[in-house]
Amino acid sequence: MAQSSEKTLPQSHLEELNAALSSGEFLPIRRMLNSLPSADAAHLIESTPPKIRAVLWQLVDLDNEGDIIPYLSDEVQAQFLKDMDAEEVAAITERLEADDLVDILQQLPDRVIQEVLSSMDHQDRQRVEHILAYAEDTAGGLMNTDTITVRPNITLDVALRYLRRHENLPEMTDHLIVVSRSDEYIGVLPLRRILVSDPSVTVREVMTTDFEAIPATLADTEVAKLFERHDWVSAPVVDEAGRLVGRITIDDVVDVIRESADHSLLSMAGLDEDEDTFAPVSKAAPRRAMWLGINLITAFIASAVINVFEGTIDKVVALAVLMPIVASMGGVAGTQTLTVVIRGMALGQISKNNSRWLVTRELTVGAINGVIWAIVVAVAATLWFDDPQIGIIIAAAMVINLITAALAGALLPMIMQTLKIDPALAGGVALTTVTDVIGFMSFLGLATYFYA
Repeated sequence: MAQSSEKTLPQSHLEELNAALSSGEFLPIRRMLNSLPSADAAHLIESTPPKIRAVLWQLVDLDNEGDIIPYLSDEVQAQFLKDMDAEEVAAITERLEADDLVDILQQLPDRVIQEVLSSMDHQDRQRVEHILAYAEDTAGGLMNTDTITVRPNITLDVALRYLRRHENLPEMTDHLIVVSRSDEYIGVLPLRRILVSDPSVTVREVMTTDFEAIPATLADTEVAKLFERHDWVSAPVVDEAGRLVGRITIDDVVDVIRESADHSLLSMAGLDEDEDTFAPVSKAAPRRAMWLGINLITAFIASAVINVFEGTIDKVVALAVLMPIVASMGGVAGTQTLTVVIRGMALGQISKNNSRWLVTRELTVGAINGVIWAIVVAVAATLWFDDPQIGIIIAAAMVINLITAALAGALLPMIMQTLKIDPALAGGVALTTVTDVIGFMSFLGLATYFYA
């Protein structure tokens, strides 16, 4: 029951916000934005058009801006940050953890970044610069430098007394990181072992040494796979020499997983994963226009194939009626295969060893479905136009196109990955072109042969 109420909470607040905006009462909006949890306040701000967002942001207290801004998308962050100078950015980000601060700084021009860094104290600046040295989409760019480390030769009693000296532990601390005097990573000491083990034993005796650290240069998507596979809450990050440089926590990994899912979904429509639901027309229209242009080119290719068989279509009008069925069935079958293969790639399940089996499986599935639905369509077309010959033609074309669709859906993502092209972005358009061209060519080509 608690989970259900939590899911409806943002929607009820959104309705309340819209009602207050309609009445022009800003005091209730100010109270709402500054009393809600930061994530919910960010959700409300993102759920409004740009002009209203600017008004809502002005109603947020300065003390709360730094808590809310990390929960905003990159595009919305940029909208607010572009109007701030370096001092304002430094003021709202002074309480943020290093990884969240770096995410915000990466939205700013280099000149402003340097000004913000120069306004920070030496220790904080070093931590931020350490993360900035790594690419944004790597483990180093994802990590936080806030870690608690211990030496392997101390006793658990000493480790406990060391922990009590801290006012607070870093969020999501499920273990201490064991390092040598030169900060080389050795292993981890789970907090639960500290609590249940004899205080007189050393860290070395109860630590875990098979917990592999994450290389700082590892791609963030690979980091997400490791967390998913091992059910980690946090994990240490090391540099090329094996020295500890930070740690990654599950909250940052969830963001990576969400962004990856958004990328896979939106890329199929030619949209960016940071696409803003309420982006202004001046930004939304050009982004979509380019993709529509690419689709138009592929549509012309398919139309050119149809034009080749203009004479046949003039003789047998039924071909124009049935033609979209072949292309549509091929498109759907190919998309099914394409989606399965892209998902397998995203999960790291597809390799040279199993790709041949997967292609064979998809070809078999395509052939079976092709035969089944070819029979259905053949019977329907024969009864519809009282012409058994046209039933045979569309049945043969259906089998050809569904097999082709399965083959293209399986091979195109692999080929694109080899060519360093994002299959989620370009796979759909390439597949549609293949299924349309082969579908029209096989159907109209067979018809030309039989009706010539």
